[in-house]
Amino acid sequence: MWLLDIETKLRIATRCTEEIVTMDELRRLLESGGGVGYLGFEPSGIFHIGWLVWAFKFKDLVDIGFKMKLLAATWHAWINDKLGGDMELIRWAANHVAEVLNALGLEGRYELVYAEDLVRDPDYWSKLLRVAKVVSLARVKRALTIMGRKASEAETDFSKLIYPLMQVTDIIYMNLDIALGGMDQRKAHMLEREVAEKLGFKKVVAIHTPLIPSLEGAGRMDFKSLERDEYYMHIKMSKSKPQSAIFITDSDEEIRSKIRRAYCPPRTIEGNPIMAIAKYIIFRGEEKEFVVERPPKYGGTITFWSYEELEKSYVEGKLHPLDLKNAVAEYLIRVVRPLRERIVSSPSAKKLIEEIMKHVTR
Repeated sequence: MWLLDIETKLRIATRCTEEIVTMDELRRLLESGGGVGYLGFEPSGIFHIGWLVWAFKFKDLVDIGFKMKLLAATWHAWINDKLGGDMELIRWAANHVAEVLNALGLEGRYELVYAEDLVRDPDYWSKLLRVAKVVSLARVKRALTIMGRKASEAETDFSKLIYPLMQVTDIIYMNLDIALGGMDQRKAHMLEREVAEKLGFKKVVAIHTPLIPSLEGAGRMDFKSLERDEYYMHIKMSKSKPQSAIFITDSDEEIRSKIRRAYCPPRTIEGNPIMAIAKYIIFRGEEKEFVVERPPKYGGTITFWSYEELEKSYVEGKLHPLDLKNAVAEYLIRVVRPLRERIVSSPSAKKLIEEIMKHVTR
């Protein structure tokens, strides 16, 4: 992949993203030969298909020559009260996510870093305090949406305020060039860029991927009054709501069942999780064959070669939601089945998954 020209690398780096901050900075990185990037994730449950969006982008960045780090934010998960605060379970959940990336063809091609590797260095806390000195309390509170929390929740647990500062410090401490994350992580990356400018550190290039909406839909909530980050917090797939997400441990029939029940209004794209799955997991910014099988009386089997072609057909009412759902379910099964077979390969692994799901759904 290193033989690719800059324009091709830029296309690969930016496909299936929602925002790049900034495009010029990313281009300069590619022209200079690449750099070091990271994806920080909170080990808090079983890998669901919404995470495949950033996982595919992580692989894209590795493929075009970036040295990528996967930060298992174990301390962050503990602060955020995940998995009952059981650090052993949190660490297992971290290894579980790494194993999924390995199964996607990334084994040996990235560096796995644990939060405890960072926090044991006094220099990490020195940098965190320097970050804290140039950030207001109000600014930190506004960033709490990155952990799925409201600003008011810091009133009863001060440790929550440390979380955004740690995320900024993670980036500065590892001297990163790129921060990859979903749109729900935007505030942390923007905060790092603000802080870096004040303290003379490197401003990270932020690559933000879209979020797959909850299978249950957004409901009747009025999202117009919400900030963008709060909006993403409310609509995305969630590990804590099993019916809102498809996990890589779900059986073929569970996948079919969840997709059949999923929110998928006719002719509607916005907030439609099935169309989002088609766009970001099936096509992923590329041309490929996507076959929708239908009985002859409903138009017969139809093949789409791009997401744009699929969207046009759906919006015009030429493709029924049920036919779309059936095709998406079968495609997802082909994606998930090999991952599931690798991850759930032993009785002990199954037992740990069951234990994690108990904590997630409490």
